Amino acid sequence: MAQSRRSFCKNTATIVGAAGMVSAFPTLAGCSDKPKIKYGVIGVNGMGLTNIMRFMEQPDTMLVAMCDVDNNILERRVQDAKEYYKETEKERGNNNPGELKIDTYNDYREMMKDESIDAVIIATPDHWHCLPFIEACKAKKDIYVEKPLANTIEECAIMEKYAKEHNIVVQVGQWQRSDKHWMDAIEYVHSGKLGNVRTVKTWAYLSWLKPEPRDDMQPPQGVDYDFWLGPAPEKPFNPNRFHFHFRWFWDYGGGLMTDWGAHLIDLGIYGMKADMPKAITSAGGNFSIDKKAMETPDTQTVIYEFDNFMLTWEHAVGIDRGPYNRGHGVAFIGDKGTLVVDRGGWEVMPEQEGQEGSIEAVPRKSGDGKGAAKHVRDFLDCIRSRRKTAAPIEIGKQIGIVSHLGNIAHRTGDKLIWDKSQMRFKDNDKANALIRPNYRAPWVLPEL
Repeated sequence: MAQSRRSFCKNTATIVGAAGMVSAFPTLAGCSDKPKIKYGVIGVNGMGLTNIMRFMEQPDTMLVAMCDVDNNILERRVQDAKEYYKETEKERGNNNPGELKIDTYNDYREMMKDESIDAVIIATPDHWHCLPFIEACKAKKDIYVEKPLANTIEECAIMEKYAKEHNIVVQVGQWQRSDKHWMDAIEYVHSGKLGNVRTVKTWAYLSWLKPEPRDDMQPPQGVDYDFWLGPAPEKPFNPNRFHFHFRWFWDYGGGLMTDWGAHLIDLGIYGMKADMPKAITSAGGNFSIDKKAMETPDTQTVIYEFDNFMLTWEHAVGIDRGPYNRGHGVAFIGDKGTLVVDRGGWEVMPEQEGQEGSIEAVPRKSGDGKGAAKHVRDFLDCIRSRRKTAAPIEIGKQIGIVSHLGNIAHRTGDKLIWDKSQMRFKDNDKANALIRPNYRAPWVLPEL
């Protein structure tokens, strides 16, 4: 049974809120006189639903296709979208919108054959980002892909190669790069007012993500579980390895390190105008959550060494109180003061307030909550102009790799030296073995 628009919005807001994002879609505008950008979505649960809503809020788009291996979710989303389409069109002054036609697929390769599709959204689990991305590039479709860009370092590099070869406009879902208050904070850091910034802290402490162990079982009816596994190793079905919680298992994701780290480390490196670390160490483990529910560490600290500063990442699943009494954030610690920024706003705390030569405090400046919607708008505008997006493939690759460096340091237990030019670790075969995934037949990863 189709949901009402109000119900659909409410359910979406719950999902968006659970992902730690503030949903603030722009007011619906009148119908655009430009041809609509036709798009399809691969993976329509979770972030797929969130992205469907964000794109449908833009008047110059048309949802024409959905693809998912879970028919239960797929059927539900089609009805949701059709209902929402009618309501939004009426708000735009179209009282006779007709029926929204959405083609459905279980195999993304079939969807790519539709030449009318201009762009695709890839919102699958991380281990399913690379292959659909490659197919979209070959089909000449522009791509909005969720972060992290991929589940391994080499997949990130391969995706960049295909996007550049086929001249594809790519927006990676690192939406904070389209959020004004984050950019205002970065501009302050770039001004030099903090003095010499010697340390950057990035973190995520999230209580609501805590999973509980569950027994293996048969896959739900309507789910093509073998296709869901795809290139990942064959494993019994477990609810914790499926929707949402897949990110806690190395086969499909990289835990909070690649989930929230891809957002926050990105801004830390951007603020420092840096590129790749020269050395990486990590400590942590599963100290609170049973490994049956979470393979990735529930508690982790990573130290990235750069030439003139160090950047730290830390996370904890199951608790909320992080550094500076914030559940997540980035802190730039300089000789003259510290700037702290999170999704709610930013502020500056002087090192020696009131003393001669001290910088002035900056009271907390709140964000407007529109970054995610602006990120979608930027992608659509770039499809038309063919300019680079706010978070292009190069940025997604860079931060995808940096996040994976932290996880590989954790998994090997070694201090790692990264050689960017060779895309390899120096003198560490264990770490180098984790750069490229071993795909399960018949799936094949192209060579770089």
